[in-house]
Amino acid sequence: MQTSSTNICERMGRSKELSEFKRGIMIGCHLCNKSICEISLLLNIPWSTVSGIITKWKQLETTATQPRSEQG
Repeated sequence: MQTSSTNICERMGRSKELSEFKRGIMIGCHLCNKSICEISLLLNIPWSTVSGIITKWKQLETTATQPRSEQG
């Protein structure tokens, strides 16, 4: 019998952060007019992640990770 976990990160899993290099590749592809779907397939990364990285880059002009808020 499985026990239910109260921590959402344990249940859903959380992958490691993308490297700065991969983020740069995404932006480079975007600047070369590749679609989000094409970039996703090329790098084998979910399209929602690609979209989020590109959106953040457009807003903040950086792909650097932002500090996460502390949760107790």
